[in-house]
Formats: sequence, structure tokens, C-alpha cells
Amino acid sequence: MSEIISQSALRALAAEWIAGGKSVAGPARVKPDLVLYRVLRSGDDLLLEGFQRPSNSIKDFLFPKAEKLYGYKIRGNSIELIENDSPEPAQVIIAARPCDAAALPILDHVFNWDFHDEFYNRRRAATTVVTLACSAHDENCFCTSVGLDPGSDRGSDAILFALGNGQYEVRCATEKGHALFDGKTEKSERTGKAITGPEKRFDAQAVRAFVTTHFEDPFWNEHALTCIGCGTCAFSCPACHCFDIVDAGSAAGNARVKTWDSCQFSTFTAHASGHNPRPAQPARQRQRILHKFAIYPEKFGEILCTGCGNCTRNCPVGLGVLSVATEINHG
Repeated sequence: MSEIISQSALRALAAEWIAGGKSVAGPARVKPDLVLYRVLRSGDDLLLEGFQRPSNSIKDFLFPKAEKLYGYKIRGNSIELIENDSPEPAQVIIAARPCDAAALPILDHVFNWDFHDEFYNRRRAATTVVTLACSAHDENCFCTSVGLDPGSDRGSDAILFALGNGQYEVRCATEKGHALFDGKTEKSERTGKAITGPEKRFDAQAVRAFVTTHFEDPFWNEHALTCIGCGTCAFSCPACHCFDIVDAGSAAGNARVKTWDSCQFSTFTAHASGHNPRPAQPARQRQRILHKFAIYPEKFGEILCTGCGNCTRNCPVGLGVLSVATEINHG
């Protein structure tokens, strides 16, 4: 027997979570042509169909764009630190794409391998992730090329499979998932499944072999020169995690803040001396692909990419992991 829930019951359940004090985030239409993951004001805001995927990722809710680490005040020669130890409210992310949830174990490695990031870990512990298995894909999707699929439950606490007629099968993968849906579903003989596509677009091992042996190859100038360094690829990627730490406020003190950064920015590797070891955009694109397919896998044993396609989908000049990797494989 399977467990099922209707769209109306799912939206009512989201409203119940919100009323109970949880922060609930999910896909919502913010403009006629723009869907984003955002905090929902009501269950009716939850968008479950009629779009490919949100333009951002769920990392926004576990690794915020700007995060206050602590406050401080400077008085003469003394510095008073003001700890930021407020508890994290419980949050639910609902109807996330599997390629978004699969990035969370990747981020877990990053924020815990040499230093345990208490801010990330508190937020992670307070978060329950419910994914919605994909029922369609577009030309930018390539999850199957990086070892995932449209029904992957990696990083999910529960996953929904569309049954048609506004019904979903609910499969709980963790205790968090079971607690969220306990007593909220109905028994059924029906089971759902995700689509089988997209077709595999490139060989990840071949990409890794190329980037580790063609550091100065003309390929990078030929295929990455169009990059304008806007950082959209990194900011909309579920797995990119570069950050900077800056002081915000006046000289008298205010806060130390962790903010998103990107290896595509011209100042990312700029030295205080003025030297920049990656002075041009092709070298920065090379670093992005090298990190995803060689550097991160060498350390953690998996690819730093979930195949969501956001980098290509959102890029103003049509670059992204997919376009570069397919050129490497088939060019």
C-alpha cells in the first residue's frame, strides 16, 4: 500500500505549517514569466505545476546570500562582540526539485570537512525538505549525466510523485519526513514514478580527464571568452558555495557578515599586490569546470553539480556547465 495526498490537502497542510509557526518555502510565481523558491505567505501561493523549475535554488534557505556572523562595537582600543546565537525557526521546503535537494549533501561536506559551520548546521537541522519528482524536463536539464535522475531522493526527507488528477504518492525517506506527513495521507494501491529522461548528455569522467590535462588549452579562450563575469551561474546553482566575509557598517562597528561570492568575479582571486592569477574570464570559466569535475570529486568523491541546468538557463550569453561539458565531450 502507498500513501497519497491531494493538491488541495497539500496546500492545506502547508497553510497548517505556516499557522503553526514554521517558515514554509516553495515554488511561487512572482512574475508572469518568473518562478522562484520563496517563503510562502499562504498555502495557495504554492505552485506545483505549469513550469520547468524555479530560477533560483533552495540553498537560499540554508546558506543565505548574506548572513550575520556576529555584531561588534569598537570603543577606543576595545572591541565588544555581540554573538548571533538566536535559535533557528523550523522550516519546510516543499515541492523542491530533486536536483536541488541532491545539492544538500554536497553542501554538508563543504561546511563540515575542516570546520563545523554552526550557522549552516543549525539551519540544516531545522529544515525538512519535501521534493517533487520531475514530470518533465527541458533542453537544459542533465541530471542523468552527473549520476542522478528525475526521481532521486538524495537529500530529501520525503518525495512526492504525481499520480494525475491532482494526486501525489508520498514516500518518506527520513524520520523528519515521516513526522511531517504522519496522519496526513490516505492509503492507496496506486504508485507514481518519475520520467526516465533526460538522455545522458556527456561523460563526466571524460570531462574530468580533459580539465586536468588541458589547463592551458586554447579551448578555454575559444569557448569561454563570451563569459561576462556576472556570477548568475554560481548564484543560481544549488551546489556553488563560495563566500566572502566582510565588515558591514561604520568604523565604530556593526556586523561581520558572510556573503555569497563567485569564482567568476574578476576580484575573486585578486591579490593585495594587484596580481591576479586568473586575470581573464576564460581562466575563471576553466576554474569553475575544474572545481566541479576534478577538485571537488578528488576531495569528496562526487561531482559538484546536480544537473539542474540553471547555469545555462539563466546565463545571458548561453554558457554553463552543460554547454562547456558537451563541447569537451563532442567538440
